Amino acid sequence: MAAVMEGPLADLNSWKPEECSIAKALELVGTRSSLLILREAYYGTTRFDGFAGRVGITDAAAAAQLRKLTEAGLLVKSPYREQGKRTRHEYVLTQMGRDLLPVVMGLMQWGDAYLQPGPAPLQLVEEATGDPVRVQMRSAGGREVALDDLGVRLNRDWVKTRKRSER
Repeated sequence: MAAVMEGPLADLNSWKPEECSIAKALELVGTRSSLLILREAYYGTTRFDGFAGRVGITDAAAAAQLRKLTEAGLLVKSPYREQGKRTRHEYVLTQMGRDLLPVVMGLMQWGDAYLQPGPAPLQLVEEATGDPVRVQMRSAGGREVALDDLGVRLNRDWVKTRKRSER
């Protein structure tokens, strides 16, 4: 079973996945420490020491990843100052960072199903009702879409933009 590749994409040997959004996303968040820093931001961690300690990485690694995520726009630095101490910065999720939540929770859901030896250590629930939450792929009409029901086609708007930029 595979996605249905449409039009010129049907012959996989006739095209290369140039400008792949998956590859671009992995360049940004494709490391263990990046994803775990995002996990911690979703859980409410905002301070440098919290990220380094909870993710289990060195200060240098935490600084590099936080800088990368901040420069990319997933986090923003916000100053704070505790009584009698110097001004420091905490890291707050931007909309771009919040929009990555389904991806990170999808990895968690997959890990729970296939990598845990028993029950999952954490449950995702709707806070107000306690109802379980799952990451799913759905059409704009609300129908769940399985892999073999997924169509992949060239985006006409992308093709038009690309043709204009080649002129």
